[in-house]
Parts: sequence; structure tokens; C-alpha cells
Amino acid sequence: MAEMNMAQAINQALDLALAADDAVIVFGEDVGTTGGVFRVTDGLQETYGAERVIDAPVAESGIVGAALGMAIAGLKPVAEIQFLGFAYPAYDQIVSHVGRIRNRSNHRFTAPMVIRIPFGGGIGAAEHHSESAEAMLAHTPGVKVVVPSTPIDAKGLLLAAIEDPDPVIFLEPIRMYRALKQEVPDEHYTLPIGVAQTVREGVHASIVTYGSMVRASQRAADLLAEEGVSVEIVDLRTISPLDEDAIVATVRRTGRLVAVTEGHRTGNMASEIAAIAQEKALYSLLAPVERVTGWDTVVPLKRTEAHYVPGPERIAAAVRRTLGT
Repeated sequence: MAEMNMAQAINQALDLALAADDAVIVFGEDVGTTGGVFRVTDGLQETYGAERVIDAPVAESGIVGAALGMAIAGLKPVAEIQFLGFAYPAYDQIVSHVGRIRNRSNHRFTAPMVIRIPFGGGIGAAEHHSESAEAMLAHTPGVKVVVPSTPIDAKGLLLAAIEDPDPVIFLEPIRMYRALKQEVPDEHYTLPIGVAQTVREGVHASIVTYGSMVRASQRAADLLAEEGVSVEIVDLRTISPLDEDAIVATVRRTGRLVAVTEGHRTGNMASEIAAIAQEKALYSLLAPVERVTGWDTVVPLKRTEAHYVPGPERIAAAVRRTLGT
């Protein structure tokens, strides 16, 4: 096993997929010659050629539309959109065609395709380069939405997404590309889509989250541990479909829930997490569910970004409120 960060783990997953199956095609803006804006696809075009790792025009709707056509024709495209804030022109393709093709064709066609999209703030890029509009994508029927938080998960979930017979949107937290390293198995492996993971056990309160907010929540749990508070953390890993059983189980264990996400507060995935807890585990709740989210504003410039993106202190404060302290 080699120690690698998330960017390297994703690169290795793409390398393995390209080597194993000639139907896999990687394409997007700058993915070939420059290896992507975050160098995640670095070296792949040199290995597999410009016919399988393709630099696409700056046309997000065209990228996703072409990927859909490839998938229907029998290929397994892995398309990249440079930032989630650039994906809005492609949303028409996703909601109108990608997510509907199986239903529209009465199951005669499907779309085994992956749309990779870096997302989230925390690097001072502001606005379109720091969007967390994942709830919009999770609201779209017919697509799965995966959000890894570690290198190990990123590799296993991406390989599972490429093998999935239906479209998967694979959201990559920008802050996590090089935030930590793990020993990642060299061989091909997959992790199940739609299955959450308890990354920290606790007894006093639960945090349910995903993506870069897992790391922020772990730091919050460390702060609370110094106060004698034991926090359980559940990493959803997939936000569509949601692992509702995992949400209910952690609420029943601790009786308190804090849902943590980075996106705008209104219509946020935190609201869905809270609704599931109250519908299916109401009598286990010892306090109202707390939500820690971004604000209903455009992601601000670098100087004030720290006030927008939830951090350990804000998360810890929400846990304390559930405890009445």
C-alpha cells in the first residue's frame, strides 16, 4: 500500500479503470495536457492517449451531453466539470436527460457515466469556485450523488461509480485533495454506494455530515472531548441515496443530532437529515436537531470565507446547545 492524498487516490482509480476497460473514457476541460486544474488527471493522457483522455471545449452542457451520448452508445465516460459553480449550464442536461434516460426509454437504455466535480470552499477561491450546491443535485431523480471525505473512500467509491450501470455525480471536496494522506490499497477495490460509515463512536451526541465537513467535525469532537463530551460522527459518503438507517441508528444511540453541511442553509441537505431523524427516531431525540450550515449568501471573498464555511468552533457550539450547556 502506498501513502497518498485524495487527488492521488482519484488519479489511481482512474488509471486502474482506464487500464481495465477500453470503454472507459476520461474527458473535460484541461484534463489531458495539463492534468486538470487540480492535477487530478495528471499523466493519464500520456499513458492512454488523447483518444481516451480528451481535452474538451469550455462548454459544460456539451461535456455532459456528450457523456450521455457516449454512455447510451456503450462507453463508460468519466466527465469532469472544473468547479461545481461552473456546472449550472450542465444542469439542464443532468435533470432533463441524464437522470431520466432509463425511465424515458422504459429501461431500454441507461447511462453508465460519472460526472466528477470539485466543490466547496476553504481555499479562498470565492464564488463560482467555492460552491456547495450539492442539494440541488441530490434533488434530481435518477442520479446518485457521492461525496468522499478520505483518500481510501475516494478511490473505492469512484471505482464503484464507474462500474455502476446508472449515472453517478462524484463530488470531490476541494479542501480535501491534499489535506491528509492515508495508506491506500494498490489494487482495485470498490465501496458500496449509499452506505454511510461511523468514523467516530460516541455516546452524548451525534454529528451526521459528509465531505470536508467530516474533518471539521472531527476537530470539533476533539474540542468537546476535552470537556468530557463524547461525540459520534457518521460520514454519509453518499447523499443520494441517503443511508437513512445509519441516521436513525446514531440518533437512537445518542439521543442528540447535529447535521453539518457547507451549503446554503435553505433547502440544505442538513434539513433532509433532520427530517429523517424526526420522522423515524422522534422518540429517541432528547433535544431539537441542530443544523450547522453555510449562510444564504454567495460564497464571500477570502477575508470573510471563514465566517461562511462551518468550522470546529461553530460545530462544537451546536453540540453544546443540544446538551443544554
